[in-house]
Amino acid sequence: MKKVLLIEDDLDIAELERDYLQLNGYHTEIVQDGAAGLKRATSGQFDIVVVDLMLPQVSGYDIIREIRKQQEIPVIVVSAKNEDIDKIRGLDLGADDYLTKPFSPAEFMARIKSHLKRYERLKGSAVGQEVILHKGLEINTGSRQVFVNGKEVQLTTKEYEILFFLASHPSIVFTKERLMEAIWGNEYYGDTSTIAVHIYKVRKKIEADPVNPVYIETIWGTGYRFIP
Repeated sequence: MKKVLLIEDDLDIAELERDYLQLNGYHTEIVQDGAAGLKRATSGQFDIVVVDLMLPQVSGYDIIREIRKQQEIPVIVVSAKNEDIDKIRGLDLGADDYLTKPFSPAEFMARIKSHLKRYERLKGSAVGQEVILHKGLEINTGSRQVFVNGKEVQLTTKEYEILFFLASHPSIVFTKERLMEAIWGNEYYGDTSTIAVHIYKVRKKIEADPVNPVYIETIWGTGYRFIP
């Protein structure tokens, strides 16, 4: 049984999330303050963490940062903070997804299932190495390392998956919806602005000038492509 940690100080929301998770067969634990949440989240006992940003004692941002120092499990932010800057900050620290309150329980469950399935596929994938080389960019699929001009770049799981997917299909233009389906899975639906935020973050890390990219190009009104 998959184990889900909910770090949420609003008990009504936490219990709603727990009820839906338990109905779908997930073992669920609720923690209502950031300090206890951080301790549980880094215990290595959970398959996925759902975290609010505004928490007593320790913020959700700090929890995400500490999780990413130790683990690559999926982390989903559920927050009332709906500004782009909040989403960018949460995703930049390593969160895999961002869901804004109020939210649909059906969408919440779809995202949980999608991220867990994706994580299981990644863990079970073959270790065989392949290297993609392009204009100073090196993607090692075996070690999941990315280098730009010989210097390693640290990408989150979703950042790596987006970059690898696009680089594996050079010249092909993908809509945001198609990228969501490819990276998050068929069960995912929701705010496609998540893709734009992740692309923004990848460009910041691999492009010398993110405003004039040489790797990932925006096709206005359509989507994105890896520049051949």
